[in-house]
Amino acid sequence: MKMTRKVKLKVSSKVFNKAYIPYLKDNTPTQIYYGGSSSGKSVFLAQRTVLDLMKGGRNYLVVRNVAKTIRGSVYNEIVKAISDMKLDSFFTVLKSEMTITCVNGYQILFCGLDDPEKIKSITPAKGVITDIWVEEATEIEYNAYKQLTKRLRGRSRLTKRVTMSFNPILKDHWIYDEFFSDVWEDDKTEYRDEGLSILKTTYKDNRFLTQQDIDALENETDQYYYQVYTLGNWGILGAVIFKNWKVEDLSWLKPIADKHRNGLDFGYAADPAGLTHTHYDRKKKTIYILDELYMTELTNDVLADEVTKIIRGQLLVCDSAEPKSIKELRQYGVNAIGAKKGPDSVNFGIQWLQQQTIIIDVKCQNHKNEFMKYKWKEDKNGNVLPVPVDKDNHLIDALRYAYEDEFIERRTKNYSGKGARV
Repeated sequence: MKMTRKVKLKVSSKVFNKAYIPYLKDNTPTQIYYGGSSSGKSVFLAQRTVLDLMKGGRNYLVVRNVAKTIRGSVYNEIVKAISDMKLDSFFTVLKSEMTITCVNGYQILFCGLDDPEKIKSITPAKGVITDIWVEEATEIEYNAYKQLTKRLRGRSRLTKRVTMSFNPILKDHWIYDEFFSDVWEDDKTEYRDEGLSILKTTYKDNRFLTQQDIDALENETDQYYYQVYTLGNWGILGAVIFKNWKVEDLSWLKPIADKHRNGLDFGYAADPAGLTHTHYDRKKKTIYILDELYMTELTNDVLADEVTKIIRGQLLVCDSAEPKSIKELRQYGVNAIGAKKGPDSVNFGIQWLQQQTIIIDVKCQNHKNEFMKYKWKEDKNGNVLPVPVDKDNHLIDALRYAYEDEFIERRTKNYSGKGARV
């Protein structure tokens, strides 16, 4: 489909948050949009991406560290931006191929950094890639970032740009060292030179939030989460719970793994459903995390389909707080049971997991994110309390359910028959 005439596009400023409007036409080669949770940065960048394609000349490569995390995040944001601005008739969205094409021929292409061969070969149908947007940039390694910048090659009349968006997380991250350490203070909201622009925003910059959203951020009691997710500051993480984990490529193990343990933490809207699919080597006291599901707004029929793709007919131990959901999963063919839990099962499970070696497959980005941030509460004086912060733990909770029989006495009859644990 070709654009046969010029379209005069007029978008009301009311669809944007005020803080971002000056950046709609920003051509700084390296751009960073970071800050607190719910600040609207990803929504703005999705809007800008769509408008840039309408104007012509720009092709976008949008990436996250792991490909399968794209569809439920930045891809959906861009599709929603097209719809919200009533521009559906100007775009062809191919969900299966993860491409969005404007009627003028320019495209938005999506790719995960866990598929390096695809990154090397990805090419737009018209022109060259002018823009790379790295969503959740704190997930990626420095070398991956450097390789990405090499994708901006070929002639273009427009300035080529790399845009990164993220919550700041930890000060020891390479992004802080590379872009912030010499120029930034937390009381700043903007920085600009000829090669770099930084914009820091928080929930206060997002006029589309509900009062419930605002209250949840303002009432945060944990100091780390308040600094990072409410105020948008670079954090210093104190009492991290798990240090006994590492990341490896487990593709060699997946075809031969047979000691499977699976756990599920239910979620729907703000909280995702979290599935952990693992293999356990009891002799080596090693848990291998092979695959994951981490998605929001899944009805139980869809959840059952997604779970089955990963674990097939294997046993699944679920959060027993939702017996209705467990029953429905069983009706849809999932071999699901409820976790027994019991007194102090959270801390007891954490203690047992700390005694194992935990190896996370490179493609399980959400497991990595949770293990990096899961921490103990601290009092106002910084003293560590024996209570975990109830955040960033959907998959870790699922992992406790999966291995519950290792640290809580369970009757043998619960594990007999098809799908029994070994």
